[in-house]
Amino acid sequence: MDWFRSLFRRRPKAGRTGPLDVSHARQVAALHHQGGFARPWEPGECAALLADRAVVTDGIFIGRASEPCGFVMSRIAADEGEILSIVVAGGKRRSGLGQALLCAHLAQLAARGTARLFLEVEEGNAPAIGLYRRLGFDTVGRREGYYPKPDGSRVAALVMRRELG
Repeated sequence: MDWFRSLFRRRPKAGRTGPLDVSHARQVAALHHQGGFARPWEPGECAALLADRAVVTDGIFIGRASEPCGFVMSRIAADEGEILSIVVAGGKRRSGLGQALLCAHLAQLAARGTARLFLEVEEGNAPAIGLYRRLGFDTVGRREGYYPKPDGSRVAALVMRRELG
């Protein structure tokens, strides 16, 4: 369980994490629109995901703010999970908030009995890939042409996995 304790040592002091619910659907959608996705989620889609009992969503907040400046959302099935999306607001990236958010989320999933977690990341997204590797994710596959780009082209996704317990 050394990895579990290390999650808390790596966590920056800035930001506090907490669960998100349906009342945060508009904020989650707005953040997802900042994520650079070819088809960002709309508030109704976010509300449906936030209401889904198989989906665990955490946000990160700065100071006394009631609106998250980032979120991570995972779908759980049996003892496996998949990160559906993780986004930190544009002006807050590269500040340690994403790492703090993901560390808290991993700890919560492990405490709920999730044994392994998967994610897909755009092959060229070096900052995200670096974060995931620092937090113990390994590349286990590659999906050609997985992500559509606004210009109509498609890029590969790396499939990454992390054992949680």
